[in-house]
Amino acid sequence: MKSKLHPAWIVAGITFATLFASAGFRSAPSVLILPLEDEFGWRRDVISAALAINVLLFGLTAPFAAALMDRFTVRKVVMSALSVIGIGALLTIWMNQSWHLMLLWGVVVGIGTGSMALVFAATIANRWFVKKRGLIIGVLTAAGASGQLVFLPTLARLAQDPGWRASSVMISIAAFLMVPLIYLFLKENPQSINTTPYGAADNWQPPVLEKGNAARVAIVTLRDAAKVRNFWYLVGSFFICGLSTSGLIGTHFIPAAHDHGMAQVTAASLLALIGVFDVVGTITSGYLTDRIDPRKLLFFYYLLRGLSLFLLPSILFSTVEASTLVFVIFYGLDWIATVPPTVMLCRQVLGPDKGAIIYGWVFAAHQIGGALAAFGAGLLRVKFGDYAAAFYITGILCVITSYFVLQITIKEKSSA
Repeated sequence: MKSKLHPAWIVAGITFATLFASAGFRSAPSVLILPLEDEFGWRRDVISAALAINVLLFGLTAPFAAALMDRFTVRKVVMSALSVIGIGALLTIWMNQSWHLMLLWGVVVGIGTGSMALVFAATIANRWFVKKRGLIIGVLTAAGASGQLVFLPTLARLAQDPGWRASSVMISIAAFLMVPLIYLFLKENPQSINTTPYGAADNWQPPVLEKGNAARVAIVTLRDAAKVRNFWYLVGSFFICGLSTSGLIGTHFIPAAHDHGMAQVTAASLLALIGVFDVVGTITSGYLTDRIDPRKLLFFYYLLRGLSLFLLPSILFSTVEASTLVFVIFYGLDWIATVPPTVMLCRQVLGPDKGAIIYGWVFAAHQIGGALAAFGAGLLRVKFGDYAAAFYITGILCVITSYFVLQITIKEKSSA
């Protein structure tokens, strides 16, 4: 008899669609910098400060969101987050002061996007999959990259004609449209429909989820994790990951290319092309994470990323050159390939049942690094007139990180 499709794959599909759509929320700030400079005359470091707040709250919200998902269900948290994003993006069309940008794109949209994003992916993978968990984390992580491919060039064109407000409206509509999809089709966990996770053994027992105060659970988990050395290696490495991806390249690649005479839409298309190769790289990384020591994967990812950043200042031109395309392909393959091995290592800090919350705190470090780069790179651009110093400093930090990830210890491979 032909076997039926396991419900875990349907849940993964809905999660992928949600994260795909949410890519527009995350990629929008990078196309706002130049239009906001032109319309309001705000300095780049001022705009960068607002985007840094967004990146920071995107991360700091994550561990609490993971605990809230255990307490109030994934569906309620994700639907609430999408509604907050939709409201925040819509209100930006009336802003005319820089503090409005900091409040709306910085605080409101930052909290909304931080309440789902990669914590959402990690929670679904942990609850619904035993086998192929690394692959699923890779696929769900790649959803943001593939969404970036679709949304980023479109948002860049809208930002030019008819204007950046059209980008905000599009993002708001997309967020509101996702709410009923989550309500109708996302199942909470396997036991809610009388099944077990994909690949679970016959004697599988569901983990006991924390039902207490979400903030307290998140803080207590942090306190316990802080006693484990591996946690700090993961925090430090993901801090540099955020510094080198969403904070630096994700926020400043378009204006950096524009400084060299490249058209904004062309630069946005290149950033989207990074997303194309990110899909391949992240899914491949998930596949490899199920088979290869995740520490070795992280070593190569950070080392190669650092070397590529050293080359970037010398290969940005007014037109798309072969060397620029090589960087785009190379960096795209490495962009968020760090996520699957990092998520798997987080499960070992305090055990599988705390894996999502641990990853939430590690992801918070990722976004702190991203916020530092988003603001710091803008500040260095104002001081020196270009982004070269930011690229070189970040490259050095990536190379140093490649050594420290090898210091992580693994007690045993968990199959829970």
